[in-house]
Amino acid sequence: MFETLGRVMYRRRRTVVVLALLFLVVAGVWGTGVFGKLTGAGFEDPDSESSRAADMAERELGRESADVVVLYRSDDLTVDDPAFREAVDDSLAGLPQELLARTTTYWSAGAEPLVSADRQATYAVLQFADGTDDEAAVAAIADDLDAPGLEMQLGGNAVVNRDINERVGADIARAEMISLPVLAVLLVVIFGSLAAASLPLVIGGTAILGAFTALNVVSGFTDVSVFAVNVVTILGLGLAIDYGLFVVSRFREEMARQATVEEAVARTMATAGRTVAVSGATVAISLAGLTIFPQVFLRSMGFGGMSAVLVAMVAALTLLPALLGMLGPRVEALSVRPFLRRVFRRPAPPARAVVADEHGAWYRIARSVMRRPLVYAVAVIALLVVLALPFLRVQFGAIDVRVLPAGTESRVVSETIDADFPAAPEAPVTAIVSLADPVDSAAGAAALDDYLAAVAAVPGVDGATVTGAEGSTARVAVAYDGDPVDADARALVEAVRDVPAPDGGSVLVGGQSAVMTDLLDSLGSLLPWMALLVVLTTLVLLFLAFGSVVLPVKAVLMNVLSLGASFGALVWIFQEGNLSGFLDFTPTGFVEATQPILVLAIVFGLSMDYEVFLMSRIREQYDLTGDNTTAVATGLQRTGGIITSAALLLVVVIGAFSLSGITFIKMIGVAMLIAIVVDATVVRLLLVPATMRLLGRANWWAPGPLGRVYARYGIREGDGDGGATAPAPREPELADVR
Repeated sequence: MFETLGRVMYRRRRTVVVLALLFLVVAGVWGTGVFGKLTGAGFEDPDSESSRAADMAERELGRESADVVVLYRSDDLTVDDPAFREAVDDSLAGLPQELLARTTTYWSAGAEPLVSADRQATYAVLQFADGTDDEAAVAAIADDLDAPGLEMQLGGNAVVNRDINERVGADIARAEMISLPVLAVLLVVIFGSLAAASLPLVIGGTAILGAFTALNVVSGFTDVSVFAVNVVTILGLGLAIDYGLFVVSRFREEMARQATVEEAVARTMATAGRTVAVSGATVAISLAGLTIFPQVFLRSMGFGGMSAVLVAMVAALTLLPALLGMLGPRVEALSVRPFLRRVFRRPAPPARAVVADEHGAWYRIARSVMRRPLVYAVAVIALLVVLALPFLRVQFGAIDVRVLPAGTESRVVSETIDADFPAAPEAPVTAIVSLADPVDSAAGAAALDDYLAAVAAVPGVDGATVTGAEGSTARVAVAYDGDPVDADARALVEAVRDVPAPDGGSVLVGGQSAVMTDLLDSLGSLLPWMALLVVLTTLVLLFLAFGSVVLPVKAVLMNVLSLGASFGALVWIFQEGNLSGFLDFTPTGFVEATQPILVLAIVFGLSMDYEVFLMSRIREQYDLTGDNTTAVATGLQRTGGIITSAALLLVVVIGAFSLSGITFIKMIGVAMLIAIVVDATVVRLLLVPATMRLLGRANWWAPGPLGRVYARYGIREGDGDGGATAPAPREPELADVR
């Protein structure tokens, strides 16, 4: 199948390239239109009780959201001076009133909490009309809010969302400016020629624009989070480089072996193409697990990640072989190898030389490890367990304004109000009560009073107050003097929900504490299903790649160890604040609850990417020799340089995005960096050879019926002529520049 695909791509290479160019034009024009449709929210379960409570409160009682908070301050005047009030009133009077549903100031509401302790500052709360585009409304009013003689700053939910969206766009531009020049240099050094080095970048650009196009389609059916853009860019570019490196390296090998360019392309697809296909499918399945969650954030990451991976895979299986077919021997054009030989003082090897695998450094390392497999296995596993231990102290929380960099105007407004203004009564739990009778009737008032008394009697509740009523619906604020997202607050939510509703009525409990309670319940109930989906499908794919029922299980267990190290780092760094100065973020004392699940999906998929590359070559050598130890050492020699180079390039991509000003994007990047470094070094270099030596021939065990399935459908690099009949030369490395 893949060999046939390679021949078709070669024979239709010009048509394929033209179609790809047309696709890129459409994706560049229409696909990037998704940026105008992205949302900054989506961390809650829309079907949860807390979300239904918020919807009902808005529908029956009106919105309470502080869309825009306008903070006014004077160095000379107080809010009691007529000039202060006049400046604020004039500032607000010029706003387009059709955009606003309500404007609240200290003077209109007589609310002292809207005045700072020194009385030299106040803030106005603006609420947009229903159906208003918040981002467009912020842009429409921002320039009209200046008040002569006063310092003005903007905050509030809509402004925070705008700042996050703008920061995401700026971070992507900065990451590309940092990473692309470094990637270009490294690609030229690793590939040895400008022609070859350009190919992964072409595939990466195709993957990114293709994923944006897919997200634009998805946005027509559901909300798409702005943060999906970061994952699309990281995975699209990172995996395109992985696949490009693997396919181009194999093509060079086949060019030295086959008589024609067509044969070289066909054999490349029959070997490396198969591995790219199973790798892409494995990573995509891992990310598909995110789509079962109802949170827009996680679902968007799943759709975006899958799109990037699948487009990168398809481009590597179609556009890349077509380009290789057009280039042929010119893949070595604009070679920098003579320059590199002079720099590194390395002699040129004989033309078409094949160096024995056992002479390579990776082979010698594998042999050394396999002489003491138990020592290495125990030491590496102990190290990874120690790195994972901080995760036992994890505390989960929710997104707040601290995800923005310190000094961002909307964050400064929030921090100023917290520091300089009277503390608002804490009511992290809100009950929306529907009564059988109107609230202003005797029966309705009595039923509501009974409910208030029952809620106030719940242990831990500091009071229950009606904060709004309309018809037969009332909003009850439940005060709690504690951390609104800790375990005690979540237990309080459950206790309030257990309070019987008034006769003939109903109650929906929401608020900050309820949102966190529902989020953790939603994630906890669906996580086992995600794990089952990802693990089972991964085991099936890895069996088809390796022909063993033992190696897939071992691979999953190793990935769990790598994930543990990443999760431990999340807690140690981001929850506990270690390295916060170096990484430039504000620690919050918790980990946002959706992030470990996102990291799990991404890291699990990327780790399997390297697993497939390595184990496919080991399986090929085992088929040739029947010697487990030699197969492991030879497989590591042939892929060690490629995996290390791919990991280095991916680290550059992810490292640039780890500089993001959005804290949880930085968190994802750091977790991925740690997992990739751990996986490409101690796991692939030490733990894989050690455990495979300990297992011996058991590595390759499969029951008879499954063995026959693998013999017929297995995905092996050595299928067909040219790979399984004779030892292949090792992959080109920097040391072998010709």
